[in-house]
Amino acid sequence: MSQTTAAAAPFGLAGDDGERRRALFQETAAQRLQRIALGTAWALKPPRSRSLPGLARLWLVDVVDPADGLPDPDRTVNPFGTCGIVHDPGVETLLAGYREGLFPFAHFGPLKWVSPAERCILVLDELHIAKRLRRQMRQGRYTVTFDRDFEGVITSCAGRREGRWHLTWITPRIMRLYGDMFDAGHVHSFEVWNEAGALVGGGYGVAVGGAFFTESQFSHEANTSKIGFTVLHWHLAQWGFRLDDGKWPTPTILDMGFRSVPRAEFRARVAEAAALPGKPGRWTVETDLKTVAAWQPGGEDAKGKKEPAND
Repeated sequence: MSQTTAAAAPFGLAGDDGERRRALFQETAAQRLQRIALGTAWALKPPRSRSLPGLARLWLVDVVDPADGLPDPDRTVNPFGTCGIVHDPGVETLLAGYREGLFPFAHFGPLKWVSPAERCILVLDELHIAKRLRRQMRQGRYTVTFDRDFEGVITSCAGRREGRWHLTWITPRIMRLYGDMFDAGHVHSFEVWNEAGALVGGGYGVAVGGAFFTESQFSHEANTSKIGFTVLHWHLAQWGFRLDDGKWPTPTILDMGFRSVPRAEFRARVAEAAALPGKPGRWTVETDLKTVAAWQPGGEDAKGKKEPAND
């Protein structure tokens, strides 16, 4: 952990815990070679290959004249949304990037700043909770926690997915960066535990003021990430957050009410939300699953009175 991070990290790890994390966020030489090979194949597959010439030009320009500070999020060099190289991947730099609508990404090589033309966001009162998910939450088979097992969550998010090649942008370097942000109180995890006490679902993201940026989720049992995600959104709404950024659309988040907006609208929404107080410090769950299952997003008055659940 850097001196800068340690000074700003009231929740930082120390001693054996720090060693455990460093040992956990590692990969073998064979795993690294596999990641590079699969990352190369991913980049060469059409239509993503159209992004390579712009990325090459950006890299060459940066080698000759490295740019200081954050890039302009509106000046991207390819369809993927790449707009710069991350030179100082520290906590404060990453937070500044998120405030501008940027995020870091790379399967290998230097981290790049990315600003897609569209972002898939959730305005919290537009969350959709499916009937089957409400029923599952009322069954009492799962428990949800916040910030209890960040290391377990991020390693599970980076783990293998059934039926897919094992390619992830959540590299050991990314794990350490977001671990530093977690220690500083800016990254939060949600965990879903089954009746046997096993971690079976979860996810993590970055909080900046009243904006949340979801980074990744995983499920080892049906709908467990959705259960945790719904509990998270109940709390974000109660705490005065304005939006959750899911980056790119996926079937899971589209089913929950996320929608794509242009970059300009996204940046305006983030600027407004990031200026809010947010929720500093470690997070804890403040309600039970039955209460969340009865929640009607957008159907509560200012005093928080719930309308009957008839979804």
